[in-house]
Parts: sequence; structure tokens; C-alpha cells
Amino acid sequence: MVTVDPFGIYSAMMDLCRAWERYPWELARMQADLMLKLQEATTEELRRLLTSEESADGGEPRRADFFDMLKSGAQLARRHHSIYEDWLRNLIDGAPGLQEKQRKRMLFWTRQLIHSLSPSNSFWTNFSAIRRFMDSNGESLARGLQSFMKDLREGHPLMRMVDSRAFKVGRDIATTPGAVVFRNNLMEVIQYETATDATYPVPVVFIQPWINKFYIFDLTPPMSFVRYLRQKGFTVFIISWKNPDAQMRDVTFDDYMLSGALQAIRVAGSICRDAPVHAAGYCIGGTALSALMAWLNREPCEPGKPFPVVDWTLFSTLVDFSEPGDIGFLVTRKSVEWIEAMMKETGYLSEKFIELAFRMLGSDSLIWRNFMNGCLYGLPPPKSDLLYWNSDSTRLPEAMCSFYLREFYLNNRLVEQDSLHLGGRPIDLGRIRQPLYAVGTQIDHICPWKSTFKVCDKVHGPVRYVLSSDGHIAGIVNPPSEMSRRKFWAGEAGGEADSDRWLSCREDKRGSWWEDWTRWLQARSLSPGEPPALGSPKYPPLEKAPGTYVQEP
Repeated sequence: MVTVDPFGIYSAMMDLCRAWERYPWELARMQADLMLKLQEATTEELRRLLTSEESADGGEPRRADFFDMLKSGAQLARRHHSIYEDWLRNLIDGAPGLQEKQRKRMLFWTRQLIHSLSPSNSFWTNFSAIRRFMDSNGESLARGLQSFMKDLREGHPLMRMVDSRAFKVGRDIATTPGAVVFRNNLMEVIQYETATDATYPVPVVFIQPWINKFYIFDLTPPMSFVRYLRQKGFTVFIISWKNPDAQMRDVTFDDYMLSGALQAIRVAGSICRDAPVHAAGYCIGGTALSALMAWLNREPCEPGKPFPVVDWTLFSTLVDFSEPGDIGFLVTRKSVEWIEAMMKETGYLSEKFIELAFRMLGSDSLIWRNFMNGCLYGLPPPKSDLLYWNSDSTRLPEAMCSFYLREFYLNNRLVEQDSLHLGGRPIDLGRIRQPLYAVGTQIDHICPWKSTFKVCDKVHGPVRYVLSSDGHIAGIVNPPSEMSRRKFWAGEAGGEADSDRWLSCREDKRGSWWEDWTRWLQARSLSPGEPPALGSPKYPPLEKAPGTYVQEP
């Protein structure tokens, strides 16, 4: 089925037109004001260009040359672009009768248009690009165009964000020593070697999003969350998800929750002498963990067995999808139908589509600035472990992806009591009693922090909430450093529904929230003792970390 306007761009424009159609004179006044500002900017720039300037030695006034004209034209283009940007925003903000959701949708798509039409994206209106061209005798533009064409041939129409040759999994990143101790058709479980003579008996199990590779928690050594926790005396386990292909089209959200997250918790607990675990989920991995915690609390534990999870942690995770941020403008009923039609052909959602969607959320820096630096300036792509991981996307199986988009984003059923059935059980977040540590990030277009805060009054256990400065990735991958300028806000939030009120009662703390979380875990970990062996008779080591699945394309 062909879906017209799957993302609602045309409908958003029509909503704006209808909002103004009863106010033609006010709209005409705004248009006249726009033309006047554009004219004033043009006149001012022409006057500046044509006005003779005294020479430095007091001689004859210098006439504007071709170079000056190019510079003036670029400056005028930037001024016109800025004026038009402000006018469009005012047009949308001032549209009478436009619903707030419609207004935000229009602003999102307008932002995409504004960023794409920036004068910086064109050679002749980017004076820095012209200067580089002149200084390098044309080599900068030649290199940029060659790089652009190379990326096109290799299937990267937006140009690479990072130097793909700078890093290799197992050599530069994901190098913490460990072993794969469990494998099924969905995931590998990696156990890392302990780094201290005594370790806490309660291990940490990371459930990272299956939309990317696991090594977000094990980047280069200075940035590795895994290495940090090992040095603090914890035994660490992590899931490495398999990158799905067409044969995995029927894999469900239930499978990721039960055969993935729950199985990893059981493996870790078994290896660590039947201990319960600290479970930590990131983004969609945190959503799966939230559902699992509700699922586990639905039925009583087996007699004589402790609850498998001592406490749980959420990193930038949504459980209430009523306000999902900018990504919500890409997830509509029509777009989901369109995506489902694509997946029927392939059996999965392509990693290229996923990459494009997430780069659109920060299109100014992730698309157009990247194009400017690479194509117009001829600069090589940066060497960044974070960007390398961000570019290493995975596919999503058809059944899971369709269920997730519909039941979470569109229907928001996770927060409804017993509305969502997983693993044969109706689940309710209100049944969760285990302590929760939840982290949101201040600048997050994927999981806005005020939306992640909503978990605080959805569960009945104690909650400590932390707001980290920076964004969805950098706010989580935030190692302690004396040079760090980052900060965070932390405090108890159980039963709190008002995020603004909570924040107003908190003082910012300099540094990394990792140290705060470590103290929180230590308080719930009992006394350190003999470290566990790497694997066990039931779960023997299969191969060295980082394993096989992370290497698969």
C-alpha cells in the first residue's frame, strides 16, 4: 500500500494555512513586514559594499573587488536566511486556533526546511568554503566532492559522520577483557573479568538498546562504563544483540524481554552464586526492562527463591509515550503503516532508515554541518568513538518493530493498568516495588527528560531521579573527570508527578552522576567477597569478548 504523506508534512502545512485563512489582513501585514526587513537588509549590505574605505596608508580609497562582492553576497544570504527563519517561526507561533500538537509538528518540519536551505550548505554563499577553495588552489572542494561521491557509491547519501577506519571493535573499542558465557539466536551474554581482589556479590547487568551495538558501555578505555564499574568492585554482564535479518522477522518484543533481558539476568545470577542482580536498561532496553519488572511482579516468586532483581536503573528511558519528543513527529499512524509496508518486503526495518531518522532529530549538526565540513570544506570525517558507535546501527525485526511502534508510541499502553499483555501476562508498572534509579538528560530529542521523569509516579517502589546535563548519549556516557564541566541534579522522586517542582528543589552538582549511581549500587550490594569465576559449569566461556554477534554486519 502506498501511503501519501506518511509523516504528515503536507497536512501540517494545510493546518497552518487553514489557521490563517480567516485572518488575511494580519497575514498580509506579516508578509509586508517580511519584505520590508529583507529590503532593509539588502540596502544596508549594498551600502556597506559600495561605500569606499580609506586605505591603510591614507592613499586612494579602495574599490570593492570580486572577492568583496562574494563575501558581501554570502553575508546578505545569511541575513536573509535569518530573517526568513524568524518570520516562519513567528508565523507558526502566532497562528490563531492552531492546536499545540499541530504547532510543534509544523515547527519540526519547518526546522528541517530551514536547516536544508541554510546558505552554509551552498558553496557560493559560504564564504569560508570560498576562502578554503582559494587558499588551497581548489583542492578543498575537489577533495570534498570526491569524498561525497565515494560515500554515495558506498550507500551513504548523507556522508559519513565519522572516520570508519579509525576504530575497530575489539582493537580500539570494546576491549575490556571478558568472555561470552551464553548465546542463543537473539543475543550473547558477555561477562567481564573482575578487576579487584574482592567484588560485590550482586552483579550489574546492562540491557542496552538493540537499535545499536552493545559497546556504548565499553568505548575507548577512558570512556568505558564497564571498566569504571570493574574498578569499583562490580562484576559486570552485558547483552550483545544479534543484528536481525529476514529470517528473524517473526521475533517479538516478548522475545527481547524474556529470551533476552530475563535470560541474561538468570545467567548472571547463576554465575554469581545464585545472587539477584542490579539490572540497568538504556533507551528501548530500559523500556524492555520496565516491562520485565512489571511482568516479574505480576506473579509471586517460586518458594525459597529471591526476587531476581535487587534494584533497577533506567538510562534515558520512556515508559509513558504521551510526549515522546521530536521523534513523535516521525511516528504517526500513517508513517507506521508505511514502515510496515516496507518491512513486509524485507522482514526488518533497515539500519539506513533508522540512521536517517535519528540524524533528522539533530539535522543541523548531524546532516548539514557534516555535509558542509566534508563536501564544501574537504575536511576528513572526525575520529570519535561516540560517533562511530552512533553510526553502527542495527536492523529491527518486523514483528517487534511493528508492535513497539503501535503499542508504545501510538497507543501508549505500557502505562495503562493490565492493558498490555506480554509473555501471557497482563502487566502493570504500579506493581513494581523494587528501588529504581532513573537518569534523564537535559538536551534529549529522543527521550525528553520530563517524559522520562513520568516513571517516578508510575511505580510504587522508592525512586531516585537524576537529571544529567548534555544529550541522549553524551549525558549517559559521562565518565568522572577533573576537566569535566558537566553537572547533574539528583534527589528522591518516588510518587512525584511534577518534574519542574522536583527540579526547583534541587541544587546542581558538578561532575559525573556515575559516582552518585555507584554509591547507590554499593548501598544495595552487601559486603565485598571473593570474585566469581569467569563463567560456570552450567555457562562455560564460549569465546573471548567482544564475541561474534557484534562483528556481524
